[in-house]
Amino acid sequence: MAAEARGTELGRYLKARRAQVRPEDVGLSAGGSLRRTPGLRREELAVLAGVSVDYYIRLERGRETNPSPAVLDALGRALRLRDDGYERLHELAELACGRPSDLPAGLEDTVRDSVLRMLESIRPLPAYVVNRCNRLLAANRPGRRLMPGVWDWPEDQRNVTRYMFLHPVGRALYAQWEETAALSVAHLRAVAGADPDHPELTALVGELMVKSPEFARIWERYDVSERGGGQKSFQHPKVGPMTLTYEVMRLARAGGQRMVVYQAAPDTADEKAMLRLDATGALSPTPALPLQALGDRDPMRTGQPVNLTSQQRSLN
Repeated sequence: MAAEARGTELGRYLKARRAQVRPEDVGLSAGGSLRRTPGLRREELAVLAGVSVDYYIRLERGRETNPSPAVLDALGRALRLRDDGYERLHELAELACGRPSDLPAGLEDTVRDSVLRMLESIRPLPAYVVNRCNRLLAANRPGRRLMPGVWDWPEDQRNVTRYMFLHPVGRALYAQWEETAALSVAHLRAVAGADPDHPELTALVGELMVKSPEFARIWERYDVSERGGGQKSFQHPKVGPMTLTYEVMRLARAGGQRMVVYQAAPDTADEKAMLRLDATGALSPTPALPLQALGDRDPMRTGQPVNLTSQQRSLN
């Protein structure tokens, strides 16, 4: 990655974050003159950070590629960055000055057998494994059924972010779609900050920028996040509405793979709906196989006969 390009990526981040800070947020008067761009002006941010206007302009335009940690901290405070935002600012600065990254050269897309057994052992909780770019690598049965329709896509297209923006069911599945989609994009922004040249990431972002105006709008906000968990509300076409909490666990020695596990409060309608993901249309138990090995064996996709246990029937 050329020095100018690395610096430009840092500059884009600064410009995008500057646009999201209102003058009144940092104790400045908006003034009576019409602002041509949202947020802080360059000279205002420079003053707040204690650097010269010329230096900041060179930094934002990619001509200055070696800001000191003290300057970065001052800019982060002026831009009101928190946690992931601060971390991304420093990562982009390291890239700009050409310091080598300690990230693995490639993403590992083979899910370990021990992880597959873990996916199976936590049923009936829905769970799946994704790579750094949110591509689905493996899932247990309720995890596969949580996102209807994504399995109809080719294996290399089964990406959670792509599903949210381009699949009609994906658009309707999430009750708070805008918030959920923004968090997914913010994760990709975080990955881009650490590994901007990754081919799978650049191909995914390029496709979504062309096909989804909503993705393009959110991407240009330059939000970054590595969320470890939270809550999602679903309008599931098979089991109905449910609100689930989820945890995101990074797998060691796996090139950035993450396991996502959902659960519901005990003895609630949400739990009953969630349990139906594992019961409805069930045949004999199916192990948590890598997705490329599943083919058409998922009965929820093939419409094969249903053979429920008495406990499973009670959930229907």
